[in-house]
Amino acid sequence: MRLALAAFLRHLALEKNASEYTIKSYREDLTQTIGFMENKLGVAQPRPEQLSSRQVRAFLAWLNDQGYSRATVARRLASLRSLFRYLQRHGKIERDPTDGLKGPKQEQNLPHFLTQNHMDQLLQAPCGDSLFSLRDKALLETLYSAGLRVSELVALNQDDLDFGDGTAVVRGKGKKERLALLGPPALKAVEAYLQARAGVNNAKIRDNPAIFLNKNGTRLTTRSVGRLLTKYLAIAGLDAQTTPHTLRHTFATHLLDAGADIRGVQELLGHSSLGTTQIYTHVTTKRLMDSYNKAHPRA
Repeated sequence: MRLALAAFLRHLALEKNASEYTIKSYREDLTQTIGFMENKLGVAQPRPEQLSSRQVRAFLAWLNDQGYSRATVARRLASLRSLFRYLQRHGKIERDPTDGLKGPKQEQNLPHFLTQNHMDQLLQAPCGDSLFSLRDKALLETLYSAGLRVSELVALNQDDLDFGDGTAVVRGKGKKERLALLGPPALKAVEAYLQARAGVNNAKIRDNPAIFLNKNGTRLTTRSVGRLLTKYLAIAGLDAQTTPHTLRHTFATHLLDAGADIRGVQELLGHSSLGTTQIYTHVTTKRLMDSYNKAHPRA
């Protein structure tokens, strides 16, 4: 199993262009499965063909008994299914022990988002003309204006931006490219930051092709963006549970609230499935129903 896992992870990295985070998630999920076979089922050096549907069910039941969430149990099953389908395609096994197995029914949690007023408060939190105040304003404006994942934000290079068209080339999941749109406030903020950067007496900062840099002149990390957001949430007096991904939820919700076409929002978010985008219609529908129930005399 461990050799099969190593081959599968190489396949994800080299042939599927999977992100480091995706590969890490598969490794953790499947390593836990192998550990269950070795430690709970007593199978020394388990082989893929040894795993039966009954044993997969036992693994899922054990996860449930350990208090894992439904989402985690479903992810473990999905990871196993991906591994065994890969092995089947390459003729390593004849049967897939995950065939016909269904994961636990998922609870649909509506995404957290900020109201327009709260979003405005957050965007106004970075103040001053210092280089890093300008950077942070540009960063928040870009996250909200383009609806980017934080990994997409930190990967942006200056060459990816077209100030004339107000667009950015974004590399999403699986290295898929799409065009993101930046509104005038975001473009103005990014331009102000880059102009300030061009005048600093530090070649590492001045000449780096990446847009968002730290004080050492290297590209910001996703964790750094999270810490910056926490700082400005405190300044603005907003919900500390808000994450960079909340701004992406906010982007989608505000667009749909304003009447944007869901297919267009799907394209802007880079969702391969419309079903992923449709969760935001539940948010807007719930808000509409709340308004109706409060305002309509017959509600």
